[in-house]
Parts: sequence; structure tokens; C-alpha cells
Amino acid sequence: MRDNVHCSICNETFGPSELVEFDGQMLCRDCLERETILCHRCGERLWEDDNAGTDTIPLCERCYENYYTNCSRCGRLLRESDAYFEDDTPYCDDCHAEYRNSKPIRDYYYKPAPIFYGKGSRFMGVELEIDGAGERDDYAAMLTELANFNGLEHIYCKHDGSLDDGIEIVTHPMTLDYHQQEMPWDKVLEKARDLDYISHQAGTCGLHVHVNRTAFGQTEKEQDACIARVLFFVEKFWDELLLFSRRTQRQMNRWAARYGYKDVPKEILDHVKKGDHQGRYTAVNLENTETIEIRMFRGTLKLNTLIATLQMVNRICDVALFMSDEELRGMSWSTFASGCTQPELVQYLKERRIYINEPVESEEEV
Repeated sequence: MRDNVHCSICNETFGPSELVEFDGQMLCRDCLERETILCHRCGERLWEDDNAGTDTIPLCERCYENYYTNCSRCGRLLRESDAYFEDDTPYCDDCHAEYRNSKPIRDYYYKPAPIFYGKGSRFMGVELEIDGAGERDDYAAMLTELANFNGLEHIYCKHDGSLDDGIEIVTHPMTLDYHQQEMPWDKVLEKARDLDYISHQAGTCGLHVHVNRTAFGQTEKEQDACIARVLFFVEKFWDELLLFSRRTQRQMNRWAARYGYKDVPKEILDHVKKGDHQGRYTAVNLENTETIEIRMFRGTLKLNTLIATLQMVNRICDVALFMSDEELRGMSWSTFASGCTQPELVQYLKERRIYINEPVESEEEV
């Protein structure tokens, strides 16, 4: 019979069959369990002090070097395939979002708590896509500094994967009057042009306008009745709004598809609620719980066009609120257009040749 052997760690005496040889030492089962671990990936046994991973995901040095890394901000262990890299610096998903959102160009999914500007019950938030001059933090900083003065946060800029080489400018919700009188759109659009951005001419850019649902009533029933009339208006006057939008029918089909005309507003809304459509890529997107989003319009860096677009959305909301279904069904485009009195909107309708046959010459879109 072989002599008993001492455990190299605890120095207790054990029979030869009760010990395990590891790394040139004889260990009892308890010490083996306490002092060594198995690599999570390859299964190799290693001393606990040599663990290159974590308590829950132990790793040998080779597996860590080949397949893992750590978040540079919080230290979290990551598979390299799951890490986000910025200039070869790894981040976990949460820290990457914080990193992106600390920069002038925010992550696509960035959505801060809305700040409401202006007095009233109807607020419009603008998403304006601009392209062609780069997704550059320094350019985004110039634009936001122009708009966000005196501690106010009017706009922020976001990444948008649909753009070739640009950014998306997003406003917090504002009343129409605030957009026209307080928001420095003239300076923002001029600076974007100076930086060689384009919007209308890019072909990739849209101008999307969100309207708060509570502008259409306090109850869901009240809101639905008005929103149904918005949908009906868009379908009834699709040809005129297509001209207004500056988009082609092909672009509409891709980014702002129509739902299809029905004789009664409620029938269109019922059709939408059944979900047989292109998700948010519709002329009037109803997938947001707090807003409706009118996505029809092509982007622009021309001040009159942008203001006229907001005035048009505001006018459509007025029609939906103050006209009955029957009155809306009987209304002609010329009647609607003749009720448009704001000079920017009238000028733009004339430019697009959809204002009571009064075309005028217009400056080129940007």
C-alpha cells in the first residue's frame, strides 16, 4: 500500500486516491474546488488567481485575449462580437449609448423627455434630415449652439442610417407660433447651407412633423374622430398633397405610403388599426402613443418652405377639429386653399401651383 500524501495547500494527509495532481502539485478535492476553476470557454483548469474573466465567467488568458474584452467605461466583461467600438475603444451597449449621447450627434434611439415650448394645446415636433456634408460632431455642435441659446434646448441632432452622409435635426415640441417667432430656424438653415448640407436636393431626406394626440381631444374617442379626419383629408387630397410634398410617387411608396381612400373617415382609421400597412413608413404614422407623425414632406433648407409646411400641418389639424365628417367630404381643394391666409403658406401653394390657379416664380429648393 502506498503511503499517505499531504495536500500541497492545506497540508492535510490523504490517501493517494483522494488527491488530484494539478500544475505539479497534489491537491485534495476541497482545495481543488476552492483554489482552481474551469475556463468558461475551453474548459481548461486554472488557478483562481489566474482567472482573466469574472467570477461568473472565468476565462483562461488565451480565451480572454482571443474572444473577450472589457467595456472601457464600466469594466463589464464582453464577448468581442457583442462590444461596440469607437476608435478601437470597446463599450458595452449601455455605455455606448451614454457615450454617443454625450456627443453632439446622439444615437438613433435617443429620445429625451420632451420640453414643450409655447402657449397652447397643439405642439409640433420637427425631424429634419440633412445630408451630404458629413455626420460630423463639430457641424452638429454648430447647429445646436445656434438654436440652444440662453440655456434652452430647442433641438438635438441624431444619427440616421437612411442618410448617406448627414444627420437628423430634431426639435422639442413647439407651438406653431413658437416655431415662427422664437425658434431660430433662419439661422439654423442658413448655417446648414453654409456647411454645404443639402436636404431637398439630396433625395434621401424627409421633413417629418409630429403633433401631440391631446391636441385632438382629451379622450381616445375624441382623438380618434379627429385623427380619422386627418387620414381622410390626406387620402381625399392625395394628388394636391403629393405636389405640396415635393416627393415623387415612388418616394411616397417607400417612405410615406398611403392607406387607401374610403368614403368615411372612420373606415380609414379602422383599416389602419387592423395593421394591414407598412408600419411607420406611412404618410400619417399612428404607431406612436403620444403623437401622430406626418411623414409626407421632402426635406428642405429653405425657410419659407419649412414654415409653410408647419402651417399646412396646422391647417389640416384645424380642419380635422372644426369640421364634421360630412363637411369635410363635401369640401373641395379650392375651398381649402382659399382658406389658407398665412403669407408663407400662400406663397408656397402658389409656387407649387396648387393655390387657385395663381402660380408664381420660386427660388430653388436646397
